[in-house]
Amino acid sequence: MQLLRGLRKRQEADAGPGRIQNAKQLAYLRNMQREASKYDLLNVPLTEVPFMIFDIETTGFHPEKGDSVLSIGAVKMQGAAILEKTFYSLVQYEKVLPPQITELTGITTEAAGAARPFSAVYMDFLEFKSNSTLVAHHSVHERKFMEYTSAKLLRTPFKHRIIDTSFLFKVVNPSLPLAALEDLCLYHQIEVKDRHHALGDAKMTALLWSLYLEEAVQLGYETLGDVYLKFSQLQ
Repeated sequence: MQLLRGLRKRQEADAGPGRIQNAKQLAYLRNMQREASKYDLLNVPLTEVPFMIFDIETTGFHPEKGDSVLSIGAVKMQGAAILEKTFYSLVQYEKVLPPQITELTGITTEAAGAARPFSAVYMDFLEFKSNSTLVAHHSVHERKFMEYTSAKLLRTPFKHRIIDTSFLFKVVNPSLPLAALEDLCLYHQIEVKDRHHALGDAKMTALLWSLYLEEAVQLGYETLGDVYLKFSQLQ
């Protein structure tokens, strides 16, 4: 009800740059939030859960201090099976990018300046997501920016579940001390390709997620609820 009231109040409000204000868009996002809260994910067999592995590249780590999303990449999965369905988009950034960001991500000031605004990319991202469950490698970064963006565009909380890869990794291989994406890939003989490119990182994360999901099933975990229960016992 809080979401509905907030959306209703703001459909006619003045909007800043990039803010979603179209009534049709708001209705679509409202429905997405509602469906996300209804889905009983924890009791769905691991082999049947539709996952969407995603990654973002940003100008820094603090959206509340002005850091922005530069790109979003995503890969669809059905259980442990990686589907040939991907999403990638640059996000408009109208300032000059620091040289170190361009060197790290390969994104130039010119390319970012010509990209679409976040509001348009965000809508396409959620449409591509559909009923999939979001997964990100060490998801604190992604969650922070998605929550801030949702608050900025909609003035409502970000309701979509984001699963952190680390909880599954710790259940399947608790003694493995590795955490960085490239280290885990090298350990499992997965080619490190297009690192710090949102879609490249999403693809590598999907390969790791697939590997660990298959191992979880082999260990006897049938649902995410089973995995969460075991994870809570490890804490």
